[in-house]
Amino acid sequence: MKFGFKHTVYASFAGYVVQASVNNFAPLLFTTFSSSWNIPLSKITLLITINFCVQILTDIASVFFVDRIGYRAAAVAANAMSCAGFVGMAVLPGLTPDPYAGLLASVVLYAVGGGLLEVTISPIVEACPSDNKEMAMSMLHSFYCWGSVGVVLISTLFFSVFGIGSWKIASLFWGVLPALNAILFSLVPINDPTGEKNGGAPLKKVLRSPVFWVALLLMFCSGASELSISQWVSAFTETGLGVGKSAGDLAGTMMFAVMMGLSRLFYGKFGYKIRLMRFMALSVTLCAFSYAVITLCPVPAIQLAGCALCGLSVGIMWPGTYSTAVSRLKNSGTAVFALLALAGDIGCASGPTLVGLVSNAAGGKLSAGLGAAAVFPVMMAAGLILFSKLKTKDS
Repeated sequence: MKFGFKHTVYASFAGYVVQASVNNFAPLLFTTFSSSWNIPLSKITLLITINFCVQILTDIASVFFVDRIGYRAAAVAANAMSCAGFVGMAVLPGLTPDPYAGLLASVVLYAVGGGLLEVTISPIVEACPSDNKEMAMSMLHSFYCWGSVGVVLISTLFFSVFGIGSWKIASLFWGVLPALNAILFSLVPINDPTGEKNGGAPLKKVLRSPVFWVALLLMFCSGASELSISQWVSAFTETGLGVGKSAGDLAGTMMFAVMMGLSRLFYGKFGYKIRLMRFMALSVTLCAFSYAVITLCPVPAIQLAGCALCGLSVGIMWPGTYSTAVSRLKNSGTAVFALLALAGDIGCASGPTLVGLVSNAAGGKLSAGLGAAAVFPVMMAAGLILFSKLKTKDS
């Protein structure tokens, strides 16, 4: 069989499904981990923090080795490490004296894979032949959402049929996709994403660009706004709203992902009719409103609707920022791809960590932590205003 660039795109889509499983499978089990091994909320928060901190370190390290080993090898390694993490989550807690240590080790393994996926997948698709890069990028990132939906739906159905005690088998199942995708990435064609062979812009020049620094702020706020809700919505619906686990995961976590995916799919299909910056500004306003609904409304059903609304609002933030920054910073090289991913992952770590710390200080009240995280869409609104003012000054 001869592989073409459409297969490269398919592998990239699958790569974002893998990353969705890396970021969303463990949060479904936070309550189970806590009750099974008496792990306090502060340590559960550390699982999220370690995941994204390792992804951040991987983003930084990738600046120095991705160009040397090539994007193909990096993509294969990313999927292989993700597979190892899921297998480790099923096996290592039973082998270590402290099950929590086994969980942490597994998180580190798949976090390395997740960090590499973030650095490599978007540039690979950016380098594929395409008529509209922004729409292609939005479509790509929608697969993170569909992956999140699949993780929640399939895992919830599995737990309903076989019981939550069978979660280790589910973890092994989610390790199959990255194993297969590693093989696919070893076979598909991959263009050089950096443009450095054609005289890419030096990093020093990029670092002097105000557009670059505002883009980093937007990426940070995008990651924080999204993950503050997605990482805690399962626990929030179960403990804060008193909704059963299965119903809470379907109505909270899965609907968040569905709405986020629909937002990205919508722009991927109809983006040529809509100004991206205007769409992002509307989304940020909607995001701030949804945070207010989630934290202030006393009606659980409306709070669940707020979680779904938040998913719709954050959908365009990450891919929109990425596409806009890359289009403005022409031929900027691997370092810029990695630094944009780094800023996003710092946000992904900071948002959920802030929620956990504030909630812990408030006696385990998650609504307090989620309310504190509303600062991120507000910061992003300010960043978008600044970005629009820089538009005519930096091209």
